[in-house]
Amino acid sequence: MHTSMERLKRVVKRFETAMMAAAFAGEGEFDAARTLMREERRVLLAIEGGRIDRKTLRYAVNTCRRIGADLDILSVSLEEVPDLVFEQWLAELRQEGIRCRMRKESGCLHDAVIDYTNARKEVLFVVIGAVDNPEAGCKGRGKGLAAAWQGLRCPLVVVADNG
Repeated sequence: MHTSMERLKRVVKRFETAMMAAAFAGEGEFDAARTLMREERRVLLAIEGGRIDRKTLRYAVNTCRRIGADLDILSVSLEEVPDLVFEQWLAELRQEGIRCRMRKESGCLHDAVIDYTNARKEVLFVVIGAVDNPEAGCKGRGKGLAAAWQGLRCPLVVVADNG
C-alpha cells in the first residue's frame, strides 16, 4: 500500500510538471519548458575509506558534464573520515560548476551502493575505483565480484588505476 501511494504521488508530480511546461511553451518560453521537463539525472561516485582516486573523480566529473547530470558522492568507511577532506572536494567541484551532494555511510561498500541506488531511481550509473576487496565487511561475502553486484539496478563502471 505504501509503495502505491508513493507511485501515485510521483505520477501527480510529473503531471503537474508537464502542465507547467506546457504553459511555458504556450507562452513561447521554450527553454523554461525544456528545463522543467528534464528529469533529474545523477551519477553516483562510490568511494571506500575516504580515499578518492583523482582518475576516478575526473571520470565521474567529466561524465556528469557530458550527459548533463549532477554528482552524488557516497563515502563508505569502517572508520570516521574528517569532514575537511569532503569539504575540499565539494568546493573544488562547485568551482567547476558540478552540482553535487555528499553522503557518508559506514560498513560495506557493496551494500551501501545497492541501498543507495535502490532508494534513488535518478541514479543513472555508479562509478567506483578499482578496490582490493569490494566485499570487505559485507553480509554475503565470498560470492565473487560479478555475483556480488547482480543486485545493482543500474550499470557499474570500474575505473582501473593503470599506474
